[in-house]
Amino acid sequence: QVQLVESGGGLVQPGGSLRLSCAASGSSFSSYVMGWYRQTPGKQRELVARIGSGRITNYVDSVKGRFTISRDNAKNTVYLQMNSLKPEETAVYYCYADSVGMRTVWGQGTQVTVSS
Repeated sequence: QVQLVESGGGLVQPGGSLRLSCAASGSSFSSYVMGWYRQTPGKQRELVARIGSGRITNYVDSVKGRFTISRDNAKNTVYLQMNSLKPEETAVYYCYADSVGMRTVWGQGTQVTVSS
């Protein structure tokens, strides 16, 4: 069973940057679609970005040009570089892994707070 461990969340001022990391266990990481969702209380979880095994990326429109998702298959890790953060992007950010024939696996979440 794949396990995901996120890190890198915290408190940042508006306009600041954070980099989230998500480390995965197992030997099939390179074949997974990896991504990040975020959720605020009372709202549905929102897909922020994802990256396929072929490194094709997708982003929600609101983060295009500011966020970058990347992966390091040698380290079984996916990253989310977040620049020019806004207060409304305060949320718990969740990493996920997906693959054909595998139930989607979720990390425990990491809190990102954008506030002055």
